[in-house]
Amino acid sequence: MNKRSASVALLALLGGCSLTPDYERPAAPVPAAWPDSVKLKISTGITITGWRDYFPDPRLQALIAAALQNNRDLRIATARIAEARAQYGIQQADRLPNVNLGAARNASLTPASASVTGTALQTQRYDVGVSLVSFELDFWGRVGSLNAAARNSFLATEAAQRAFRLSLIADVANAYLSLLELSERTRLAAATVRARAETRDLLMRRRELGVSSGLELLQAEGAYQSALAERANLERQQAAAENLLDLLLGQPVAGIKDLPDGLNLAGQGITPDLIAGLPAEVLLKRPDVLAAEHRLIAANANIGAARAAFLPRITLTGSGGTASRTLAGLFDAGSGAWSFQPALSMPLFDAGRTSANVDIAEARKVIAVAEYEKTIQQAFREVADLLNARDKIAEQLAAQADYAQVQNQRLHLVEARYQAGIANHLEVLDAQREAFAAEQGATQVRRLSLGVATQLYKALAGELSDSSQRANQEVPGK
Repeated sequence: MNKRSASVALLALLGGCSLTPDYERPAAPVPAAWPDSVKLKISTGITITGWRDYFPDPRLQALIAAALQNNRDLRIATARIAEARAQYGIQQADRLPNVNLGAARNASLTPASASVTGTALQTQRYDVGVSLVSFELDFWGRVGSLNAAARNSFLATEAAQRAFRLSLIADVANAYLSLLELSERTRLAAATVRARAETRDLLMRRRELGVSSGLELLQAEGAYQSALAERANLERQQAAAENLLDLLLGQPVAGIKDLPDGLNLAGQGITPDLIAGLPAEVLLKRPDVLAAEHRLIAANANIGAARAAFLPRITLTGSGGTASRTLAGLFDAGSGAWSFQPALSMPLFDAGRTSANVDIAEARKVIAVAEYEKTIQQAFREVADLLNARDKIAEQLAAQADYAQVQNQRLHLVEARYQAGIANHLEVLDAQREAFAAEQGATQVRRLSLGVATQLYKALAGELSDSSQRANQEVPGK
């Protein structure tokens, strides 16, 4: 009894062994604080509860919802989650015995020429029972390590899908804002074309009356043609922006029913005043960083599985049921049958294959560590750049808006002076060009400011969708 108890205790102890290295999260290779150029607006920061709260434009909300439903790349990413979940389920099944129910009939005929007795020999057998097929006793944690690797591969795929979802939301918002910008600039260019056409026609009549010179007419014609070229360029860019938005949505915008009216660029109401916190608090919550860390944990678990291949592997195969020479006697008394086949295999010589597999696993972990650290460094740079750009672009927008207002006032004064005969037409053309460029510049900077706010949403929000929460909760064994 003492020997038996000791054997059981030894088996229980061996069953808890694992050759997987203890996982320690690598230190974040970034500074503990943001650069001095970053000014955190803690007092005015807002908390994001979802993209519908962050993007108040009803038309943009409808477009984002359509993209989340129809975007083909997002469908691929979602299908990859299902694939990784299934792979994890397959690997997890190896931790439990596989029991099958089977029934079989075996019949054979040995001719007299081949029989030992010199007479034909006919046999048959019926079997019904349950069988255990090659169940491995996971003494060294090989199966458990493979299971942990599969689980973290699944979690990495789920985090990558969340990261793509955030990127898709930001991309749709950016494409929509770009379309608004180009639409407003195209309307401004069209108004400029009309104004310069009127000026050209007026100078043409004045030329016919001998009041205006040919130089003034050529200047007006040149300004008109320049405005036409700018309008055509903006219309081309607008068509490209529309095509990009169609691609992101997975369907034409025109095909969406009951699409609500949208807000103009100035009325978007997207604020970039987000609380950033410390780098470690922000970056380690990003889904792309989480995905990289899960891949690192999976690589660490694969080392344990590779090391366990050096040790003996014990598998159990057995069956139990009834057997009889006739179908009628299959369940008679005394027809019970069983078989039990434990097997032990120990690698002796494989020309270095097992050792090379360990080297591969360890090299892949080094790669995963480097990729994890690189992901954090890239995230730090992205967030730091956006936080810095938030304040600088706000200053630039204020200055550009004031500049546009000044140039419009100057244009009104120059036109009044021209009507009074004090200024020449060249001054008017110069004032028109400056006012047009200032208005275009103000629109571009406003779009740039909204783009920074959109990118900050992706970089800082870490928004977890309802579907992602369900996927996280449904992970077996989590």
